[in-house]
Amino acid sequence: MKKYRILVTAVGAIVGYGIISALRDSGYDIEIIGCDIYEEAVGRYFADDFVVSSPAADPFYPEFLKNLIDEKQIDLVLFGIEQEISSVYMNMEKFEGYLSRLVINNPDIIPLCDDKWQTYMWLNEHNLEQYAIDSVINGNFEDISDRFGTPFLIKPRISRGSKGIVSISAAFDFDYHKAKLGSNFMAQPIVSDQANEYTVGLFGLGDGSYINEIYLRRTLSQEGATAKAWTVEDTELKAAVEAITAVLKPEGPTNYQFRKQQEKVFLLEINPRISSSVSIRSKFSYNEAKMSIEYYLEGKRPDRVEVKKGKAIRYISDLVLGLW
Repeated sequence: MKKYRILVTAVGAIVGYGIISALRDSGYDIEIIGCDIYEEAVGRYFADDFVVSSPAADPFYPEFLKNLIDEKQIDLVLFGIEQEISSVYMNMEKFEGYLSRLVINNPDIIPLCDDKWQTYMWLNEHNLEQYAIDSVINGNFEDISDRFGTPFLIKPRISRGSKGIVSISAAFDFDYHKAKLGSNFMAQPIVSDQANEYTVGLFGLGDGSYINEIYLRRTLSQEGATAKAWTVEDTELKAAVEAITAVLKPEGPTNYQFRKQQEKVFLLEINPRISSSVSIRSKFSYNEAKMSIEYYLEGKRPDRVEVKKGKAIRYISDLVLGLW
């Protein structure tokens, strides 16, 4: 078996070191190079080699990434945060000759998935409005509360990890948060509750079809990542996933977040990447890192897997590097 050199970015965060965990479970002979903007990122101690990264917002980031791929002879790059994927998307022309080594979803859907308002509009434009949560990006407190009732939610159009979502019941709070968000403002009614929130992973094949999927009911941590997860089988979720994927046409690791209200399914957001539950999923035999190696490096359709059933709970642990 060939030994692959895999670069995993943002290894100080839950997605990055979760990808490393999934790679270790993949069964492949792998040398893992980690990078992060923080020198003491915990993932450096899980990787075989480590490099301090240029921030994704830095104009030099594309050159940094290409130089690192060349220097370390990287076969495949797995990204740990959306900001890096967005940087690659915004600089696609600079990555000519490198794109085949980057796990990047269908470029047509990246800006759509970044902006929740664009996602909402896309659902309505493609006859998928039954999965859309009613949304507005303008209006005053009285108009929006008449439409949605109170409390309702204000959230950033562009955000990650459930950051910046505020429950609004009063005009004073509404005015403050709307002014704070500016053009990033968006409002929605509250749909169901956290006990009915789901994360769904699939590996898209770029033509509207997909192979391998996993459905998890979950609760969130305060940081916005999955804290507890249960495997589920749900016909309404499966129908929503099939309908959305057929039109979206994602390629590679893709994550949907839903809420259910009785039998009705609502899409919260689409993440065109490996998600924060990657390490949990790999324990249930759904290994996105392994599938990425099969698809991007070996040029084959990922093997079909039988998802194991169970429950997972995340907890805080300690890595002690030495005692004196």
